[in-house]
Amino acid sequence: MKRPGLTEARLVQAAAELADESGLPAVTLSALARRFDVRPASIYSHLGGLDDLLDLTAAFALQELANALAEALPGKAGRGALFAFADAHRDYATAHPGRWQAAQRRVSPEAAARSAGGVIARSARAIMSGYGLTPDDEVHAVRLLGSAINGFVALEAGGGFDHSVPPATVSWTRVLDAIDTSLRNWPTADARHPDRSTD
Repeated sequence: MKRPGLTEARLVQAAAELADESGLPAVTLSALARRFDVRPASIYSHLGGLDDLLDLTAAFALQELANALAEALPGKAGRGALFAFADAHRDYATAHPGRWQAAQRRVSPEAAARSAGGVIARSARAIMSGYGLTPDDEVHAVRLLGSAINGFVALEAGGGFDHSVPPATVSWTRVLDAIDTSLRNWPTADARHPDRSTD
């Protein structure tokens, strides 16, 4: 049976699948070569090396996540958009744990500029602007939301919620409700910097 030719796209797809199956650390050029039954040297004719492969896998995952957001967010604002954005991230992390790991990987500036990470970031900023925050506070709020999503997903993936009640899904809703409440009652500059002087 004739083996189909290798392409960058096929290698990245295979790397994404391998990451989901065995975790991102399992993604190596040797592992890909074994998957396609070729010599590792054959991989180098399509990729610049392991860092290049991992950057491309991260971009692949970010594009899939951006596509999911493009389906989830239209027509939503405020709390609805907040939940849709967060749910899309959690759902993706659950369905594709290795790709999610790849999406969190720090990539080169050049790779970041080419990825859909900017699209995702702008989606988050758009949600925050709907809460009437200042541009500076939008950045803080996006970081708050990102920290909550990534922290929750990491703990859930590691089994951190497996042996307690209520179920993690209930906590997830409560966490997002708390963030929504915080965004609707975002502290003013004066409230953030109270006078600490004493008599």
